[in-house]
Amino acid sequence: MTAATETASGPEATTPSPPVPALEKFGFAEFRRTTAIGGVIGSRVARRVLREGLRRPRRRRAIAEGTVDGFEVLGPMFVKLGQLVASSPASFPAELADACLRCLDDVPPFPAADARAVIEADLGAPIAELFAEFDDEPLSAASVAQVHACVLTDGRPAVLKIQRPDIARRMIVDLRAAYRLAGMLSKRSENARIANAEGVVRDLYDTTVAELDFRNEARNQARARIDLAAFGDNTGVVVPAVYEQYCGPRVLCMERMRGMPLDRFDDIRAAHPDPELLIRRLVKAWVESVVVHGLFHGDVHAGNLWLLDDGRAAMLDFGIVGTMTPQWRAFVRALFHASAVDGDFRPVARALRELDLVDGDAGDDAAIGRQLATALAPVLSGKLAQLDMGKVAARMVEFGKRRGASGPQQLLLMGKQLGYFERYAVALAPGWRLGQDLYLFRNIFPEEVAAKAAAEGIDLPAD
Repeated sequence: MTAATETASGPEATTPSPPVPALEKFGFAEFRRTTAIGGVIGSRVARRVLREGLRRPRRRRAIAEGTVDGFEVLGPMFVKLGQLVASSPASFPAELADACLRCLDDVPPFPAADARAVIEADLGAPIAELFAEFDDEPLSAASVAQVHACVLTDGRPAVLKIQRPDIARRMIVDLRAAYRLAGMLSKRSENARIANAEGVVRDLYDTTVAELDFRNEARNQARARIDLAAFGDNTGVVVPAVYEQYCGPRVLCMERMRGMPLDRFDDIRAAHPDPELLIRRLVKAWVESVVVHGLFHGDVHAGNLWLLDDGRAAMLDFGIVGTMTPQWRAFVRALFHASAVDGDFRPVARALRELDLVDGDAGDDAAIGRQLATALAPVLSGKLAQLDMGKVAARMVEFGKRRGASGPQQLLLMGKQLGYFERYAVALAPGWRLGQDLYLFRNIFPEEVAAKAAAEGIDLPAD
């Protein structure tokens, strides 16, 4: 059975998703919220500035800290916005990105009675009929949802991801207000215009609307689990099984995993005999999802990557995913082939032509390939611990300006995830070279990788 067939087989696949609300809508609720947002952030910034003083370095830091104070008061949507800023430090002022690290902490949970009410409303039955056990104490709480342990009636241990009550309506109103404020700021602030404040809010709105319907996440996770098993050699990595009959628009039920997040570096090194292999297995599975399958995990921060108690790595939380079209997969495939196998960037140039991202008078494939090699080969072939994703992005933008190419959202999201893997490799695999690791591409270029590994005496891991 193919991924597409199995993914569409669950009961949620026949339930139409609600229409996407318009971001540009601005009524009384949005006006009232905009006023409240401006007042809360303005007062928190003023309080910090008065406390820290008006000298420029301290003032900039005070403004950033005051802004995040306001985010925390305003609630989950603004905490989520802070998380976006914290996870993309190259795109925002350093003071703000540093201050937003506070937003990565867990937020307070909501009452168990509310969690039970959401489950029963979504699944249409009392908790006692649905589960053999349900733990009222949440395992974790985040800005959109919290996680509770349970046991299914057949004895399987599971977890339930339960959406915060009324969070969807509140987040939509907040994002509409934030979009209006971003537009106003962009007209008055050069920093806001350069950071594309409106674009940041629009991207967050698109991902949030999709993320708020947990049936989308259930489908994504089910498909990712099938894709992971496609080649039979990713046994060191797991995606939890989804229990579809216990899923709804605001409830997601899945197999329970036990382990620890990947950023507990000292504990990871103590618990795993080969941390570098752990990272390689994760990146191999992820690269295959990008290049072969097209659906890839779009939020691989450490809370979503775990080392399990049994030694496997787990990918969790598929609320945010990227999708690579066949044309973009061909481009990324050619880029990795040039980096890992033969150093020939002419196929990369041809893939750009197929995407209509190269002007007709830009030169032949050999000339474009040489320029790509000059721009990217030194970066892709270096140690991952030395890989500067900002430099990669800058070089691609520079190349695009010269050759008529543009930077699509798929590549930007892919680059962001490589940035996460970079951070893990710095701590767990500092000598590893992603762009030249044949193991990662064993299923993507099977004949070329086997031949090159044999010629160079490289022993590739079995799984």
